[in-house]
Amino acid sequence: MAQSRLDGSPAASTTAPAAAPAVRITEGQVREAGPGGALLYPSVTSCLTVTVRLADGGLVGAHASLFQVPGEYRSDRILGALRSRVGDRPVTAVEVRGAVGAWHPGYFTKAVESYGDGEAVPYPTRPDPDGLAAAVADGLGQPRAKVSVTDVPDGDQTVR
Repeated sequence: MAQSRLDGSPAASTTAPAAAPAVRITEGQVREAGPGGALLYPSVTSCLTVTVRLADGGLVGAHASLFQVPGEYRSDRILGALRSRVGDRPVTAVEVRGAVGAWHPGYFTKAVESYGDGEAVPYPTRPDPDGLAAAVADGLGQPRAKVSVTDVPDGDQTVR
């Protein structure tokens, strides 16, 4: 019986393969899932997630944090890392989700930590989804029309 399961006999084909676990992307990381895969962004509280949907069905994502996690990307470096990971593959859409009201679009070009003593750090006075979409589109080299922004309550995000 064990051999029939290994050699591709009908007994082996009746067992459906287990779904691959979602690719976990924590703060400051950039990762990807192949076609049909999923991304899991855990504990999105003051963060933004940026998911690039590829034409082949794959997903490339970034978990942008307001403050740098040691050893991971700062907010002003994460879009460049995401753009490099996507490369020249065709993009169908870019989805930005998370704490929209906590983010100033400028955090994608100058991280909060990079301001020196006496420099004023810009803080959002209201949610700016259009500004965030424009900053993400610019950082990824994508048309603004491909980028959507959604304010999402705190918690885990799974993108399929």
